[in-house]
Amino acid sequence: MSERVKMMGERKGLAGLFDRIRYNEIARQGIGLLLVAVCAYFAQPDSGTVAFGLGMAVVGQVFRIYAAGYIHKNKQLASTGPYALVRHPLYLGNFLILIGFMIASSNLYVTIAVMLFFLIWYPAAIAYEDSKLENIFQDEWREWSKNIRAIIPGRFRFADLKASGWDTYQSLIRNGELPISLYLLGCGIWLWVVSHAM
Repeated sequence: MSERVKMMGERKGLAGLFDRIRYNEIARQGIGLLLVAVCAYFAQPDSGTVAFGLGMAVVGQVFRIYAAGYIHKNKQLASTGPYALVRHPLYLGNFLILIGFMIASSNLYVTIAVMLFFLIWYPAAIAYEDSKLENIFQDEWREWSKNIRAIIPGRFRFADLKASGWDTYQSLIRNGELPISLYLLGCGIWLWVVSHAM
């Protein structure tokens, strides 16, 4: 593990508690999903921003579903399909989903909350995940990751996305994308209804 991640994981008191929450995948995912509901609840939308924002969120969730079909957490290094584009495609999907809902909500305070969430949680999450995966997969991870950016693709080749090995059950059931998709659909419908009731 990198020294920075190790040091942050050993802090005491409130700083240590904050680190543990930031590194906890369930807490991070839960806060992100809560922010989607916040976007819907505090929406001040017009139909143009709602359509564009929800369209972006759909692209993000489709990308997450695709990426989740390649993951066998901590057992096998995912390096094909979306993992040939970025090291953390689920985070890229999260980014597109939250930015989409943020745009759809058209609320300045929601925008500030979403941006703070990304700035506070994601740099630490990326550092932690990279360190953990390097520790588990060692040279295999180092060789694969040296030319792959974290969440913004450095290059895009459609051929990279056509890799075999995607598993529907792995994505939707084991990695939980089905309930997440249903939740996002509910929030999207809620926001759509709010925007058309105004």
